[in-house]
Amino acid sequence: MIFDTHAHYDLEQFDYDRDEILKTMTDNGVGRIVNAASDVASWQAVLDLIQKYPNVYGSIGVHPDLVNELNEEHFAKMRQLALTDKIVAIGEIGLDYYWDVVEHEEQKKWFIRQLDLARELELPVMIHSREAAADTLAIMKQYAKGLNGVLHCFSYSVEMAHEYIKLGFYIGVGGVVTFKNGRKLKEVVEGIPLSSIVLETDCPYLAPVPYRGKRNISSYLTYVAEEIAKLKGISYDEVVEQTTKNANQLYRLP
Repeated sequence: MIFDTHAHYDLEQFDYDRDEILKTMTDNGVGRIVNAASDVASWQAVLDLIQKYPNVYGSIGVHPDLVNELNEEHFAKMRQLALTDKIVAIGEIGLDYYWDVVEHEEQKKWFIRQLDLARELELPVMIHSREAAADTLAIMKQYAKGLNGVLHCFSYSVEMAHEYIKLGFYIGVGGVVTFKNGRKLKEVVEGIPLSSIVLETDCPYLAPVPYRGKRNISSYLTYVAEEIAKLKGISYDEVVEQTTKNANQLYRLP
């Protein structure tokens, strides 16, 4: 069964059929899903999802574009909620210089604070990094020692992937690997061991070919697994088995 390590079923794109999708996911070959928080408002929605659906787990954190929402009161609440049963990670957290909506120093401050929280609570981390390769790696090398986690929606080089693997992190691979212009991610998949790869949708975003440009859902990860199998010259079943094993290890699930 496929493990979707990063989804956003709390978003409005699923308001009309969320229940149908999540209740039938095992019928569509998906065993587990981790729904990632992105802002303070999403925390309660994540808690509602993990309470309602047995195979949905969650994370608590704030995306770098939204860390202006954070203050000491919110941070204390984050710490409390992260102790909830079925919360398996702190995330998604990190740096995003693409949209550049939050000062870089402010992003770095809350990234480090959330890494420290993950260490305190002994939880893995979901790392978001876009157009911020050097700063993300520098912070990770200094502040993420002893942590494990995943580089979500990885978009950097093979060499950078190996740096994170050496730190004990997994590489999140989703629909972009099926795109014709996804050559960089294809090279990453070819150049790193399958034991370091986890599957993710980031749904409703980044649907794979043949659904590119449409709403993404977890069952579409079959196309991602097929592309990884093709790139590595192995079977589809081997990809699903190993990436699911990786995901269970990442989130410390049996």
